[in-house]
Amino acid sequence: MTRLSLLLLAALVASMPTTSVAQDFPARQVAIIVPFAPGGSADIVARIYAQRLTERLGKPVVVENRTGAGTVVGALAAARAAPDGYTLFMGGSSALAYNPTLHKQLPYDPAKDFVPLAHVASIPFVLVVQPSLPVQSLADLVKLAKDKPGHLAFGTAGVGSPAHLCAEYLRGVTGIDITYIPYKGTAPAVTDFLAGQIPAMFVDVPPVLPLIREGKMRALGVSSIKPVPAAPEIAPLAQAGVPGYDAGGWLMFAAPAATPKEIVAKLHSELKAITATPDIQQRFTTMGLVPIDSPPVEHLQRYVVSEIDRWGKVIRAAGIEASQ
Repeated sequence: MTRLSLLLLAALVASMPTTSVAQDFPARQVAIIVPFAPGGSADIVARIYAQRLTERLGKPVVVENRTGAGTVVGALAAARAAPDGYTLFMGGSSALAYNPTLHKQLPYDPAKDFVPLAHVASIPFVLVVQPSLPVQSLADLVKLAKDKPGHLAFGTAGVGSPAHLCAEYLRGVTGIDITYIPYKGTAPAVTDFLAGQIPAMFVDVPPVLPLIREGKMRALGVSSIKPVPAAPEIAPLAQAGVPGYDAGGWLMFAAPAATPKEIVAKLHSELKAITATPDIQQRFTTMGLVPIDSPPVEHLQRYVVSEIDRWGKVIRAAGIEASQ
């Protein structure tokens, strides 16, 4: 065989494997790393998709909870995994958007070390106040806060948490002066709220919706730009006096950056198809999540970069950059 023939054969062979890899994927078990403890929204969503992917791909898809350092442990494990499609990451706004500004030395780069697969859901928050507080609307709350600077306290589920950043975003666009009471999670914050220890707070919708409907909390608006399907009676803050207000968390599947494009395309298609099924749409609504018809991967890459920039500005304005 001539040298030219060998070169042509090599070129032909080099052009074939990616298609073969995509067709053969998956050939074994796939793992989804979740950087949170079992039981939360991200974990529940990951397990829903793991079950559906198992059915659609014909191979086991399992969830691995790797907690610690504010999602850094799980994110780093996923970023350093082999880029072969067999390790996925249940990423969200904390790991992929907040951490670059919150951490002094983040051992991974969300924009460079991951390739987004599918944006599956947003996590809206609701602004609630004590029923005894003389506040019936967002305008009333802003006036109260401006009349008594620094006196209005907001409970948060920890420094740099989505609930905290929702409040910081509101503070930035309204100019109110508020005080924060950080808690180690949502549950203790809600407990103190119900005991009358906290005047106001942002909290994710599912755990407090029954309390709102029982009159134990007064809802002033949700953080999403559109009404939440689970609570359409609560107007978005963007319609209640803060035009353009759009905050809260989100959930996005990702993979190590060098994962073959064909596998990325396959997983994007599968995840998007799962999200579109009526039962998943209903399940998300019940959970207080908003399902997302995921844009293409290239769009998601730009979205992650824009979210890092957007929330970086909020975090720096709050003076909590490099706080972790």
